[in-house]
Amino acid sequence: MNVISIQNNLGLPKYKQIILSIEKAIEEGKLVKGDRLPSVNKVCLAFSLSRDTVLLGYDELKKRGIIYAIPGKGYYVKSVETTIKQKVFLLFDELNSFKEDIYNSFLQHIGKNVQVDIFFHHFNIQVFQKLINDSNGNYTKYIIMPTNLNDVANFIKNLPVGEVIILDQTNPELKLYPAIYQNHQKDIFEGLMKGKVKLIKYIKLILIFPGFREPLGMKIGFEAFCSENDFEYEIITEFADREIVFGDLFIIPNDRDLVHVIEKARIQNLKLGTDFGIISYNETPLKKIVANGITTISTHFEMMGKILADMVLKGSKEQIENKSSLIIRNSL
Repeated sequence: MNVISIQNNLGLPKYKQIILSIEKAIEEGKLVKGDRLPSVNKVCLAFSLSRDTVLLGYDELKKRGIIYAIPGKGYYVKSVETTIKQKVFLLFDELNSFKEDIYNSFLQHIGKNVQVDIFFHHFNIQVFQKLINDSNGNYTKYIIMPTNLNDVANFIKNLPVGEVIILDQTNPELKLYPAIYQNHQKDIFEGLMKGKVKLIKYIKLILIFPGFREPLGMKIGFEAFCSENDFEYEIITEFADREIVFGDLFIIPNDRDLVHVIEKARIQNLKLGTDFGIISYNETPLKKIVANGITTISTHFEMMGKILADMVLKGSKEQIENKSSLIIRNSL
């Protein structure tokens, strides 16, 4: 019991005194990796504390990866790295260039005393469920990118509600959770409105929307813009080997389809920005130079990462809509 010290008039919650005591004991070498901690019952009796108070302290250390529990045996020292004040579970759908921008920005702004473990569900609901279940209780924060997977709220609800942040896409079922997200319906509508003066030279607007990974709000916003502004439009699930017609303007969320359209235009000897147009989704460095510049509708991914880090560090409970913009280049 000499590793734990509790004072009644310290002005610090007693569960935090337990945490600080164990951290100090580790730093002074009184506890080393593999050592067993005093049992919950012993700490309760020694300091007249409730079980909830002791468990709160031990659980916090467990989430930070400093101790671990063996059911029926007790708690043991797992790591002597006490500088890690938060341990973050970060669940992405997949890794691509703009998700990498979010991740790198988040790491840049989160600080050195936070451990970030990144995972990917690859749009597979079974993988999503397993990763959520396996991580439960092992982290101080859970940052989750649910994309358009169905019924994710039922899996996330088992996590501590105050420790979850939703990233990139949200929905009404997740309204209780803090979030930094894109409003895809609003973003595509407003992006097209900003470029309307350039769109009027095109005969038909075509959205390539496979519908598997793409947010449904993107399709809704596109349809609303075309209907409200009397544009002829079409929504297709894939480009395949489609012929490009003079006056077509393609709105392309997927970069594979972007490549297919550009390749087809070269075969047909069509000039981008004159004979037909392209608006791509999500800004990447290559789009500045590919085909003399591709117009994009894109959120600010680096800002999303920065805001996310601020939310973790400050314990924010807000739902924040990340800004989006239309970047006009030669493809329009």
